[in-house]
Amino acid sequence: MESTRLGWTLFCCMLFMGQVTGDEVRFESQVAPILLENCVSCHGAKKAEGGFRLDTFEQLMKAGDSGDTPIVPSNIDKSEVYRRLIDRDHRSRMPAESEPLSPTQIGLIRDWIASGAKFQGKGPSDPLYLVIPPFQYPPRDEKYKSPLPVTALAFSKDGKQLFVSGYHEITLWNAEDGKLLKRIGDIPERVFAIAVSNDGQQLAVGCGIPGKLGEVRLIQIESAKVTQVIARSPDVVLDLAYSPDGNTLAVASADSLIRMIDIPSMSQTRTIASHADWVTAVAWSEDGSKLASASRDKSSKIFTAATGDLLMSYQGHAAPVRGVAFTSDGKHAVSSGGDGKWHRWEIESGKKIADVSTGGESFKLIRNGQEAYVASSGNTVRRIDLSKNKESFVYKGHQDWALSVAYHPSTNRLASGAHDGEVRIWDAKEGTSLQNWSASP
Repeated sequence: MESTRLGWTLFCCMLFMGQVTGDEVRFESQVAPILLENCVSCHGAKKAEGGFRLDTFEQLMKAGDSGDTPIVPSNIDKSEVYRRLIDRDHRSRMPAESEPLSPTQIGLIRDWIASGAKFQGKGPSDPLYLVIPPFQYPPRDEKYKSPLPVTALAFSKDGKQLFVSGYHEITLWNAEDGKLLKRIGDIPERVFAIAVSNDGQQLAVGCGIPGKLGEVRLIQIESAKVTQVIARSPDVVLDLAYSPDGNTLAVASADSLIRMIDIPSMSQTRTIASHADWVTAVAWSEDGSKLASASRDKSSKIFTAATGDLLMSYQGHAAPVRGVAFTSDGKHAVSSGGDGKWHRWEIESGKKIADVSTGGESFKLIRNGQEAYVASSGNTVRRIDLSKNKESFVYKGHQDWALSVAYHPSTNRLASGAHDGEVRIWDAKEGTSLQNWSASP
């Protein structure tokens, strides 16, 4: 936790150094990151100590229960926020029950107030995580100190290369011999989802800093450059999926929301707020008319993709759900999670059709035709025959939990990633392990 906090603080300083113009202190790039890091957890929309919120600029300027004016432009002596930051009495100093802000951070807030407390951003009612400009992240470590869990995988369009989640990066590997080909940087701390666009030219990366921010970074594969930052949220993005026509990206986040992004315009068209906890997975029906989701709230849901209207909620797991997919005909859904079972259920009625053991807690679930693949804490990937609702093969070889899985149809290759950083490539039909390596540079 301390290393994450230090890294965030250093990053904010780097952002500050890179964007200051003259002596002007800017709210969106210098003050807002400090407030988001140190204050919003106690003074936000869900929890507002003393009736005071500062999760938006608009709320920051409103008095709380005490009636004291939080910010008086050009007057630091009458600004209650500043007084609380420098108070020597730990009982009233803010942040409460935490280390005081650094002199540099306090100085930035002081100078911002003294110069008129101006707002820079799209809208004063926007959450701070949207006001803050997208970050340009520092270079990643040349060598990892220890292996990193492989939380996301994706094959290139031709199946010859494999994109793997890394620390502040995506690593690209030769799927045939396991050789490292490229390291793609300018990525937040953690990566939880990777998807290749239908034309094979763009990479969508679901990522973020746990408890701080989430976003999707779109990367032009050939240049390995970030071209867009979309679907920003106050917590990490956990999954994403392109629609069958490639025009919409569904994004699942730890703030319990699903964001629908129109790719041609790069605009957010709607937000689906039906879950009560993290949305851990999303999947499209083959015709693109429906969207399925999985959540830590122990449910899996089906929505009309065009409107976001809820069609069905399946509550049969009684444990967090982490994977979901449609059957090829779109009449049933399959889901898996913390109960150690794979469930098949009818979309129209929500009735369970079958369940099959996955050998431990389940994570990523994908479907190809009449087969589904589930990554499991039993150090295995399980293949399910959907025509018989039975397990048809167990891929064994990992020495730690299998967290992620990807499939490439034309090469019939399966990739799996484990908690200990190992990646394995399998012949999906025969079940033989073709290649394995540690994906930590």
